[in-house]
Amino acid sequence: MIQAAYFHIPFCAQICHYCDFNKVFFQNQPVDEYLQAMEKEMKHTVETFQMNELRTVFVGGGTPTVLEMNQLEYFLSSIHRYFSLAEDVEFTFEANPDNVSEEKLRLLKEAGVNRLSFGVQTFDDDLLKRIGRSHTKKEAIQTIELAKKIGFENINIDLMYGLPTQTFQQLKETLDIAFSLDVQHFSAYSLIIEPKTVFYNLMKKKQLSLPSQEEEAEMYEEIMEQMERNGYHQYELSNYAKKGFESRHNLTYWNNEQYYGIGAGAHSYVAGRRNANAGPIKKYIELVEENGLPYIESHMVTRVEQMEEEMFLGLRKTEGVCKKVFEKKYACSMEDVFGKQIEEQKQNGLLEETNDYIRLTHRGKLLGNEVFQAFIGAIDNETNLDIS
Repeated sequence: MIQAAYFHIPFCAQICHYCDFNKVFFQNQPVDEYLQAMEKEMKHTVETFQMNELRTVFVGGGTPTVLEMNQLEYFLSSIHRYFSLAEDVEFTFEANPDNVSEEKLRLLKEAGVNRLSFGVQTFDDDLLKRIGRSHTKKEAIQTIELAKKIGFENINIDLMYGLPTQTFQQLKETLDIAFSLDVQHFSAYSLIIEPKTVFYNLMKKKQLSLPSQEEEAEMYEEIMEQMERNGYHQYELSNYAKKGFESRHNLTYWNNEQYYGIGAGAHSYVAGRRNANAGPIKKYIELVEENGLPYIESHMVTRVEQMEEEMFLGLRKTEGVCKKVFEKKYACSMEDVFGKQIEEQKQNGLLEETNDYIRLTHRGKLLGNEVFQAFIGAIDNETNLDIS
């Protein structure tokens, strides 16, 4: 039963130096035609797949709030026209602090959006310029306070660490300001240098001054410690929430559940298949016109792949992967399938067992990718199970 949907708005007023998401400059783009194509994809999606009430909706980008008022209104109306939302739906909208007005915030609230995710990244103006952000510390604080005044009671702030020239003191100052805003959720991600980004090109030219791995690990340790001290429970490697405000939509991914994906470059997991939509705007619109569903890739996920994904996605959660849930989903025990890998990672001090869960240790959180890799391609001919 699918109860989650992601919608992608690929337009930005400015391209950040680290971003490798599917995005284009807002100016001179066929925005209206794109939104019409999204509506057609919504229509074909509900006609093709069995529909249930959505319990989570997430609108990301790009920068969804770069849309003009009439475009926002059209887009939000399209969602409500084709999807039935549960009474307790978690409806998230990503926003940049410098392109969301009071008028836009009120429109979002009236349309049922009840969770905002602000891409702040840092409250240091010099660092904001360095990473290509267009807002200031003052704008970020004012916009978040405005959203609270309008009545939004579930707000996330995205933060980044390991930024070029970022110091430990700058991180601590950002955290102090962030906590003073009394929001419900934080996502804190380390900078990853991706190909085809400004930072990647600077790194190749040896013109990018990054903190060392040790300094980055210290920053992560500080974030975990300060979040706990300030009442934010770490429920996933990069996510922290006050009790009851965990992101239900993102838990859909980490619980290895299925979801719809609408828009250019969006991914979906429906009817046992992982699908990828065309990324370029023109190509996306063309495929929607031709086929209704703009897939350029579609892969039926095998049972082996499902079990591997159950482990490396589920281990991102601090509670880990539940053995009983695993056995119920796959009709075999986790130990029968991954006993060797689990034991090796326990011996390495990276995994532990508690209350019927396998989870990362504190050290394992720092070396998560190493643990996840152990479960990819782990099932071989030596496994005495019928896993075809």
